[in-house]
Amino acid sequence: MHTFAIIGCQHNHISMFIEEMFKSGHRCIGIYDNDPSVLAAAMAERYNIPLLRDASEIWNSPATIIGTSAINDEKIGIVEACCEYGKHVMLDKPIVTCRDGLNRLEAVIDRGRIQVGLLLSSRKQRSIYTLKGMIDAEELGNIVSITMRKPHKLVPASRPAWHFSKRQNGGIIMDLLIHDFDILGWLTGQEIATASAVLVKSILPQYPDFYDTAVVQLTMTGGTVAQLHADWHTPEKCWSFGDLRIFVTGTRGSAEIRLTGDPSVGQEELLFTVMHDQPFAKIPLQQVPYSLADDFIRRIEGLPHEITHKDLLFACRAAVEADEHAVMIRNQGL
Repeated sequence: MHTFAIIGCQHNHISMFIEEMFKSGHRCIGIYDNDPSVLAAAMAERYNIPLLRDASEIWNSPATIIGTSAINDEKIGIVEACCEYGKHVMLDKPIVTCRDGLNRLEAVIDRGRIQVGLLLSSRKQRSIYTLKGMIDAEELGNIVSITMRKPHKLVPASRPAWHFSKRQNGGIIMDLLIHDFDILGWLTGQEIATASAVLVKSILPQYPDFYDTAVVQLTMTGGTVAQLHADWHTPEKCWSFGDLRIFVTGTRGSAEIRLTGDPSVGQEELLFTVMHDQPFAKIPLQQVPYSLADDFIRRIEGLPHEITHKDLLFACRAAVEADEHAVMIRNQGL
């Protein structure tokens, strides 16, 4: 059994980590946030975790693992503190918001003192896990192209002010497409050869550096081409937080994933294929045989695991570089 604690609680994503750790029998000694009045207090009550008033209670505790969903640009400082105190750390996305953060993350990982984890929740999706098995078995043939669409609900009134700050949040590429870069590398096993990006601002003039749409075009070293799309324009009446889709074209057939379902079919994730020699089919989904927390624990304990530091750095570096070189478009009046 491991003992863990939470430092920084600004997004509900950290509940995934807490629940997975509890399910595996680990113990949480407390939760701390600079502003505990809302989410941290609610989390403490929900999970019966002590709400602490001073982070030193955690740094000087027996906890060996820290979880954090702090404000995005504050996370790298927590990672560095974890390294100094010798505590492993699991973060919600994104870990870093800019090149400086990436360099600092690489420095921590190069020290080799702690393990750094990221809640790459797309890897928990049964449809993506099943698709990964099909691609590895070459059922679709050579992968020609991958398209991922990730529209999200914004509901601005429900968001904290830091969400709309480029410095604090990192922006839409860092915030939303980090998962897609990870999945792209995981599905193809290829590195990125070239990338170009466009950012568009169409709403919220009161937040001048908040861009609401991103498109990234990539070519991979194995010849696969990819397009990643994210936006904050999902209608508020949508059945989920966003109608997320993945399209894969191979030389033997193609696949489509509907990650949040389709109201005309069902509101669970779906995987469809059509082949040159097989008609359109709904594919049964496999169970993912590990949780993100369990996989991270195995990495800490030196056991075989799925998600590595190399995977984290691939996704973080891809997001930073795409964001750095993006063409920025502001619609008239913004």
